[in-house]
Amino acid sequence: MLICMQSKILIPEFCLPKFQMSRFFLEIAYNGTHYSGWQNQKNAVGVQEVVEKSLSKLLREEIKIVGSGRTDTGVHCKQQFFHIDIHKEFNPPDLLHKLNAFLPKDIFISTIRKVKDTAHARYDAHERSYEYHITKIKNPFLDKLALHYFKPADVALMNKAAGILLGEHDFESFSKVKTDVNHFVCTIKKAEWKDQGDLLIFYITANRFLRGMVRAIVGTLLDVGSKKISLKEFEGIIAGRDRKKAGMNVAPHGLYLTRVKYPPSVFLD
Repeated sequence: MLICMQSKILIPEFCLPKFQMSRFFLEIAYNGTHYSGWQNQKNAVGVQEVVEKSLSKLLREEIKIVGSGRTDTGVHCKQQFFHIDIHKEFNPPDLLHKLNAFLPKDIFISTIRKVKDTAHARYDAHERSYEYHITKIKNPFLDKLALHYFKPADVALMNKAAGILLGEHDFESFSKVKTDVNHFVCTIKKAEWKDQGDLLIFYITANRFLRGMVRAIVGTLLDVGSKKISLKEFEGIIAGRDRKKAGMNVAPHGLYLTRVKYPPSVFLD
């Protein structure tokens, strides 16, 4: 019960105006070198935990965030989204400024956008893109940011193999064995290598990705490029749906989540 001092009228608290919950998408980028991936973990620090603690302190309420997906330890991110529910009025540009000042230097929040109350950062995403960066020479400035791969690689041959990945396929051969998905079918819309001097970059876009999928694909494509396996054998690996037949997962520090796309109808601003 509150008292209005001028009129001395008692005002029941349930009659006071309350702020409705609003949902927001925040766009985030981070250097994953010092984190155990995106997701909260018991014995390690993930990006999610750092952001949740920062938001909770700034907004003075417990904030839980839901990401568009998860990344493994050491993986980097140029663009990812997460959603939060806020129960009080706030100034988005002001929160954005304070949040970035509060967060460590290797995490950056670029936008805050209001979305529908039913919008979901993970389930409403309909397209994701990754890059895998390889340096052909030892480069101290790319330590933990690209894989140093010193073997000769036939880029044209790897692009022929990458073309086989396009379309809808069962990619169980490139998925981690222990996973909670209902199926392994993904539709790959883009898969190609680009030779950029001392750098070799693999670009891949799909409607969804399985755990460890990109790193396993890159490792297997490098086996093609080094002539360890043929194009026919590569096709057989896909058809065989056996993770043991595919190549090894390449190191996580060369992998970047670069884009997550949503239907425009999700956003309210």
